[in-house]
Amino acid sequence: MTTTIRVLIADDQMMVRQGFTVLLNAEPDIEVVGQAVDGADAIAQVAELAPDVVLMDIRMPGVGGIEATRRLTEPAGATVKVLVLTTFDLDEYVYEALRAGASGFLLKDASADELAHAVRVVAAGDALLAPNITKRLIGEFSRVTAAAPRAPLRDRVGDLTERETEVLTLIAQGLSNAEIAARLVVAEQTVKTHVSRILFKLGLRDRTQAAVFAYETGLVRPSAS
Repeated sequence: MTTTIRVLIADDQMMVRQGFTVLLNAEPDIEVVGQAVDGADAIAQVAELAPDVVLMDIRMPGVGGIEATRRLTEPAGATVKVLVLTTFDLDEYVYEALRAGASGFLLKDASADELAHAVRVVAAGDALLAPNITKRLIGEFSRVTAAAPRAPLRDRVGDLTERETEVLTLIAQGLSNAEIAARLVVAEQTVKTHVSRILFKLGLRDRTQAAVFAYETGLVRPSAS
């Protein structure tokens, strides 16, 4: 039996909400359970409807997407995943949303297949979407923090084994578990175990936060390109 993924769409544009609702409800394993007009509305509806994934617009009046994302993902035990929506793939606010706890981001002009795939990936917890784009975005907007790594964060890297540090570096470079396994010549399940231990030791909730952590500590440096 297929589990239905429950989705809440938060966007101040009615056409965007309705369009995404039609596209997602056409999928057999996805159901849009609510629509929110801003961040405050999204927070209230998440409490009431308990969706698995929130499609969250970044720029909304009142409580914006970044603050709403932070409030939804900060509480201990929070299970809802946030997928932020943006018009531009280098929107400076996207990086802030990732730091706030978003599991990934999606361009508003994504196709129906890309939209459904993104929702499924985030719902499954394999959070780093579109690695080539996300890596570039994180690198671009973490240059300042990477240039001056925060000491308390850097100290936490010392809790990792050499192999775990290596895996964390590859996560930040946008590699999937299968790609990391191939690079390190180990089983994919072994990589999954390393990822779980990394998240536990560093107190992070998913791969996206792990990637941001790696850049902010200076473990990985943004490319010059």
